[in-house]
Amino acid sequence: MAHHELIPTLTGGLAAALALGYVTHRLGLSPIVGYLLAGIAVGPHTPGFVANRELAAQLAEIGVVLLMFGVGLHFDFKDLLAVRWVALPGAIGQGLISTALGAGVALASGWDLSASVLFGLALSVASTVVLTRVLADTNKLHTSVGNIAVGWLIVQDIFVVIMLVLLPTFFGKDNVGPSGLPVVIGLAALKIVVLVAGVIFLGGRFIPWLLGKVAAARSRELFTLTILVVALGIAVGSSRLFGVSMALGAFLAGMVVGRSEFSVRAATEALPMRDAFAVLFFVSVGMLFNPGFLLQSPGLVAATLVVVLVGTPLAAMGIVLALGYPTRLAITVAFALGQIGEFSFILTALGRNLGVLSEDATHALVAVAIVSISLSPLFQRLVDPLEAWLGRRPRLSSRLATLTRRTLPGRPASDDDRPDHRHRAVVVGYGPVGQTLARLLRENGIEPTVIEMNLDTVNRLKQEGLTAVYGDANHSATLKAAGVHRAASLILSASGLRGGEEVIRLARELNPDVRILVRSAYLHERAALRKAGADNVFAGEGEVALAMTESILSGLGATPEQIDRERERLRTDFFGVSETNATIEPPPESPRG
Repeated sequence: MAHHELIPTLTGGLAAALALGYVTHRLGLSPIVGYLLAGIAVGPHTPGFVANRELAAQLAEIGVVLLMFGVGLHFDFKDLLAVRWVALPGAIGQGLISTALGAGVALASGWDLSASVLFGLALSVASTVVLTRVLADTNKLHTSVGNIAVGWLIVQDIFVVIMLVLLPTFFGKDNVGPSGLPVVIGLAALKIVVLVAGVIFLGGRFIPWLLGKVAAARSRELFTLTILVVALGIAVGSSRLFGVSMALGAFLAGMVVGRSEFSVRAATEALPMRDAFAVLFFVSVGMLFNPGFLLQSPGLVAATLVVVLVGTPLAAMGIVLALGYPTRLAITVAFALGQIGEFSFILTALGRNLGVLSEDATHALVAVAIVSISLSPLFQRLVDPLEAWLGRRPRLSSRLATLTRRTLPGRPASDDDRPDHRHRAVVVGYGPVGQTLARLLRENGIEPTVIEMNLDTVNRLKQEGLTAVYGDANHSATLKAAGVHRAASLILSASGLRGGEEVIRLARELNPDVRILVRSAYLHERAALRKAGADNVFAGEGEVALAMTESILSGLGATPEQIDRERERLRTDFFGVSETNATIEPPPESPRG
């Protein structure tokens, strides 16, 4: 394989993904559709530029590892336990039904039993990326319905991890037949237990220690590099030393980092690379698709589409209703699961590597993924009309009401549930200014959350009972973790904060109504910060000049009226008329304000 093909393949694949991803996004569809179409465009089955498929596949393996690392990073047993009574039986039941339906379609097409079952498994798993994006766009992600849907996906993710471990045991080259299968499974289970114990317990101590040492060096590049080495190193070590999939190792590495105080910073600084390689993963999948397959096997594609768009949603809806939950919840979850994505392709790729699945499985899945992902946002918009339609049919509604006797399941108490959640402020930086402002806020009944890049400071604040987030405020995930999306005020108190305009822009995207107060070092920075969206900017140069002017005038025997008049004139010169009466006010609706 020629090395000179790497740059053209990388450039061509990413350029096509950028163009088509942007077009699909502008059309209101998921960019994943654009990435798959980009793979088709640069693939060998369409005219024009043809990327190197083997190189793209190797780059895509990094995408798979980083995708699974991201799943582990955000995996939380608390989220699963909060919705376990619906997510566990729902995901298992829906998975079995979808697998059976998919296997039935494959068997009817003449496939053998092993290929049919594996094809059905691939159809039973929805896309986490698509589901979270759709729920976020409809403002349902942080609701009880969103928690249940995400919990459902967590169970499916665990299921995928288990399948990635067990499938090579059943279909690998060392398959010993039915008689020796229990021994092989037992050995595999032992290896997994040893791996999990080693990564969770030993890695749980070593990895946070290592990240702490690197974080103390105050180098963003070294921290990002450490996260990548941890993810890829544990993934490769799991495969080479324990004979399990790299995906499992990456998942465990993500769990370890996610349980540490470095989870937010890891997500904000290292995982953008995950997104780039994940794009290459979808492009590589699209390259495998032959559009001519639609003419060769239209029946297989149509039947597979029916399983994903009709069979899976109906199974999910029926299970949720049978468990006694409201109709609206059942409809929302059902429509959210009516699509397939990244993990379907991961399972299919493993099946092809094991010689179980043919290229026809990939062709069918790519076609169905493009259609189902495109329709998923549209389906979510049908929830309200469908619920209204059911409401106009008393007989049908009464029958459904007899099934839905439960209320929405409880969820962990979050900041959004507290009645005083608006009496909050986020303070970026905990130097002398940040400490003073945080104390002032607490004294006025306003709960401050501190964003700080000094890990020792963060740990000390947590020990003192204050809420603190370790991370860079220049990233949206850090601001969201600190609660900017539900805060009344954002105060940038750090001196020499880099990228202040970007912090303001991100904060406005999360919360257009948040009041933003900014500290800057120089007066010339004020205009850019105000243009970015800051409500008030307090420049160090101007405040020092005001203080020194007042001191000089007092020493010269000026009257209070003369001092006030000169201070007013200087404020107008420095800050403009709009800030003549600028004051630092407490966030709105302060209990004591």
